[in-house]
Amino acid sequence: METILVCDDDKEIVEAIDIYLTQENYRVLKAYDGIEALEILRKEEVQLLIIDIMMPKLDGIRATLKIREESSIPIIILSAKSEDADKILGLNIGADDYMTKPFSPLELVARVKSQLRRYTKLGTIVENKDSVYRTGGLMIDDEKKEVTVEGEVIRLTPMEYNILLFLVKNAGKVYSIEQIYENIWNEEAIGVDNTVAVHIRHIREKIEINPKDPQYLKVVWGIGYKVEKF
Repeated sequence: METILVCDDDKEIVEAIDIYLTQENYRVLKAYDGIEALEILRKEEVQLLIIDIMMPKLDGIRATLKIREESSIPIIILSAKSEDADKILGLNIGADDYMTKPFSPLELVARVKSQLRRYTKLGTIVENKDSVYRTGGLMIDDEKKEVTVEGEVIRLTPMEYNILLFLVKNAGKVYSIEQIYENIWNEEAIGVDNTVAVHIRHIREKIEINPKDPQYLKVVWGIGYKVEKF
């Protein structure tokens, strides 16, 4: 049984999410501020975190930053704010997904399942001799789930890993934002916002010496993105 931590200072929201996730046979842990969430994560094995942005003591943004120093578990951020700037901030600090309040509990459950599928796949050992993908000094060992650049190990979130793996496997090919979204999220790209672009920028900041003049992950203006084939 997978364990999900739900953190929000609104206890009614926490209880509502608990009901829906419990019905799907998830084990649910509850926290009501960022400090409490961090304490639970230190003691419990958690597979996914749902966390609100605006909370007392330690907000969701600062809590996510601290969590990303030690863990790559999927994080879904909740917020009453719908501005793109808040979505981009959440994704930039390492969140994997973002939902604006009020939200559909069924949609939240669907996103939880999607994130857990990717996280489980990331942690699964694949018996495949041809699991190493290389282009120039960038290498992905999909058996070890390890990314290195010039021999240096790079830490990526599950979402970042899956995007980069997809592009490296198809090095030299250009994919639009919609194509990347549909291949990684496994759903139709209707009204896709800045989500893919933010993840791409985050990957670039980690694997490139100079993200403004990338060697590997490049934009093809007006079309999409590609990983250069060397």
